[in-house]
Formats: sequence, C-alpha cells, structure tokens
Amino acid sequence: MQNQEYWLNLLAIFLRSSLVYILLLALMRIFGKRELTQLSVLDLILILLISNAVQNAMTGPDTSVEGGIVAATALFTTNLVLKKILNLFPKLNALINGEPVMLIYQGTIKTENLKKDGISQTELETACREHGVKSIEEVDLAILEIDGNISVLSNDFKTRSRKKRS
Repeated sequence: MQNQEYWLNLLAIFLRSSLVYILLLALMRIFGKRELTQLSVLDLILILLISNAVQNAMTGPDTSVEGGIVAATALFTTNLVLKKILNLFPKLNALINGEPVMLIYQGTIKTENLKKDGISQTELETACREHGVKSIEEVDLAILEIDGNISVLSNDFKTRSRKKRS
C-alpha cells in the first residue's frame, strides 16, 4: 500500500508540474512576447518570484530528490510534447507563439501595431539604433519577431545588397 502511495504522489507531481507549465505558457502569451527578451531588473525579479511561487504548486510537500526529478522530467516532457504538437498544427502554433508583427514599413511607423504589442516609440527607436539605423525614416522594414526581438532592415541594407550582387 505504501509503495502505491509513493507512485501516486510522483504521478501527482508530474501532473501538477505539467499543469503549471501550461498555465505559465498561457500567461506569457497573454502578457506578450516582449517579456521574453530584453529582461529588465523588474522582469528578472518577476521570473525569480514566479519560480519560487510555483515550486510548491508542482511538488507540494514533497521535497525529495525523486520529487524534484519527477517535476523536472514533467517540465521537459511537457515542453517536448507541446513542441511536437505545435509542429503538427501550424494554426495552434501561431495562436500560442504568435506571429511576426510589422512595426515600420518604408519609414512609416505602424502605430496601432506598436500599441497592440505594448512597444513605445522610444523602444522602437532604440532597436533601430541597435541595428545601426539613425532614424526611423531610414527603416525599410521593422518587425517584432515571435521571440520578442525586433528585426530592422534599412534602406542601407538595400544598397549593400545591390553592391554585393554587382
């Protein structure tokens, strides 16, 4: 009987850990892809506190090595299974991971896309400078990628591309 309780406890840890993973994934999706990159001190503190808060939700009172191993295994397994499912269903992948969003097109800021994704013009200008572009007018295309990074192609990019082909 005690052996059965042991295995049921480990199964409960596995299921709780998987549930916490899925919940955190949903929350990250709700709060936006910008949370994934460019971590500020506030973001780091949030991540540390979340990890501490959900630890007990995953393992409960079990602080054994086995409980920790089962929780970690559940997280890796859930991640692997979810990735395989997302590869099979592109629409679900787009729903969970999001899609790239155009922020600038031919020097014109797509204001409603900035608002929708919670990006300030200052952040956008910073991203442009990080890509070696002095002003937004010089940007041919800027996209918020699904991983939260901003890709910037400038008019200078077109010029360099033509020079390489010549």
